[in-house]
Amino acid sequence: MSQPQRTVFVEDAVGWLQRQPVMEGCSVFTSMPDVSELSPMTLPDWKRWTVDTAALVLDKTPDDGVAIIYQTDIKVDRLWIDKAHLAQCAADRTGHNLLWHKVVCRFPAGNISYGRPAYSHVLCFSRSIKPDLARSTPDVLPALGHMTWSRAMGLHAARMAVKFIATHTRSHTVVDPFCGVGTALAVANEAGLHAIGVELSRKRAQKSRNLDLQKLETHPPDAEEDPDG
Repeated sequence: MSQPQRTVFVEDAVGWLQRQPVMEGCSVFTSMPDVSELSPMTLPDWKRWTVDTAALVLDKTPDDGVAIIYQTDIKVDRLWIDKAHLAQCAADRTGHNLLWHKVVCRFPAGNISYGRPAYSHVLCFSRSIKPDLARSTPDVLPALGHMTWSRAMGLHAARMAVKFIATHTRSHTVVDPFCGVGTALAVANEAGLHAIGVELSRKRAQKSRNLDLQKLETHPPDAEEDPDG
């Protein structure tokens, strides 16, 4: 098998996706930006943008692939914003089925979180794939695993998602159109899959090209570290 490749484009993810045909041979694993990252977009506009963008991601995923969306809810003015609901709204629009919805604990169960919720969602959608029940995995993951920064995917969650792509699809490439510093891309390469990322920040894009999982696990960064810093 050829050495897995990692390619990162520095540009707007929505524009990049709009130019792509259906990405044959690919599955998508991504986490879309929070409203705080798209300032000065208003909350209602961000909700619409999130549904529209998730629908675009799903439409570009081939029928024999999957789109896995990793999101952490937010609280705005003490009100809960359910990002899993927004992803499901997009899937209802595009005709994708929800294969599974897993919860990943960000803090140990039983603790109270006053800011961001204590768990993240990982949702898997497809038009034609059906999961092999004999290879089911837990619906609740007890920990995220090492993170490149406070809003990154955790390694445990990322490996679970990429393993599903590797074992349940014929995809040879994982695409992350909001790749940040490249957790999904590095985990895809670790699993022997090619990886394509898109990132608007040139600094984050460079980090995503060079992310070394062994180094991350040996010397994890400060969880609050700004990846643009």
